[in-house]
Amino acid sequence: MGRGRRTQLFPFHAQRAKLVEFAGFDMPLWYEGIIPEHRAVREAVGLFDVSHMGRILVEGPGAEAFLNYVLTSDISGLEMGRSRYSLMCNERGGIVDDVVVLRTAEDAFLLVVNAANRAKDMAWLRQHGTPYGVRITDLSDQVAMMALQGPRAEAVLAELTDADLKGLRWHSFTDAEVAGVRTLVARMGYTGEDGFELYVWGATPEEPEKALSVWEALLEAGSAFGIKPCGLGARDTLRLEAGYRLYGQDMDEQTTPYEAGLEFAVDLAKEDFLGKAALAEQAERGPGRKLACLRLLERGVPRAGFPVLDAGGREVGYITSGTFSPLLKCGIAMAYLPPELAKPGAEVLVAIRKRRARALVVEPPFYDPEKYGRKRTGKASGREV
Repeated sequence: MGRGRRTQLFPFHAQRAKLVEFAGFDMPLWYEGIIPEHRAVREAVGLFDVSHMGRILVEGPGAEAFLNYVLTSDISGLEMGRSRYSLMCNERGGIVDDVVVLRTAEDAFLLVVNAANRAKDMAWLRQHGTPYGVRITDLSDQVAMMALQGPRAEAVLAELTDADLKGLRWHSFTDAEVAGVRTLVARMGYTGEDGFELYVWGATPEEPEKALSVWEALLEAGSAFGIKPCGLGARDTLRLEAGYRLYGQDMDEQTTPYEAGLEFAVDLAKEDFLGKAALAEQAERGPGRKLACLRLLERGVPRAGFPVLDAGGREVGYITSGTFSPLLKCGIAMAYLPPELAKPGAEVLVAIRKRRARALVVEPPFYDPEKYGRKRTGKASGREV
């Protein structure tokens, strides 16, 4: 493979992982294999390098007002030490990116954006930020980022920090020392499981020592808990089992939040924001298509681009993301369908090469939330928003 950009943790990956190019970066696809890494996160704990994601600092007296204009959710109600999932939309209501915004101070916010959108998002923010007098800084190459995910994540991290992890609610964060290194510890993730995202300050691709020391300390502390380093392959199967969308596959600038099932991230009650008029109109009349979760009732692996048919054999949509679920041992997917077919309980057909496989529309997550995921019985008490 050709040399792409490298994260702070590349020296570790280069020695142990099967590498793949993703969003311009050389990233680990897997170490031991997608299935064992996937199961480690569902049943114990896994560690991911997510330093390829973008980290953008927005600061200044006008930062809150600016973000309220460019984001679909109401940022004015976000407390310091809390984060929120939100969307950036264009004037037509199309999704420019989905982001997580962390309020680090009264007038300072850290935005986590998708890796492939780092340059686009910086340009978009700067285009609209001038009237607000904000400072917009790309910190991505100065801060390493890793995700510790799974039901044993808290136990592992507690070995390396004195931070009050039990008191840290979902979408809350705190400054801490992890293995002696200054780190922002946030309770969130992209796997469906309980876990943390760790932001290691002062770690660059050229001087990665701090990031590598935290990474290796986590793996050592986690050895007694069944930890595995995990690659992008397991990250994708895990997020799909949880019903989480992936930008560039399940949504883009031609997709609105109401089509993608992300209306919870849109606050039409707040003052004007980018895309508000278009989104208000669609909210009133309803979208012409909706993203649905499909569980195959027959053998087969649905892949992006495969057509979806109604019972009569008429093509009504297409797969945006699909895989074989390591947990459920069946094919699962997301697809855009007419609203009447996107309702749980509806049956459709997925064209898998020369045959048609029956599939059932289901509510996410695909797994039983009492047995798996961060809300599993007895595992997430007191940590919800």
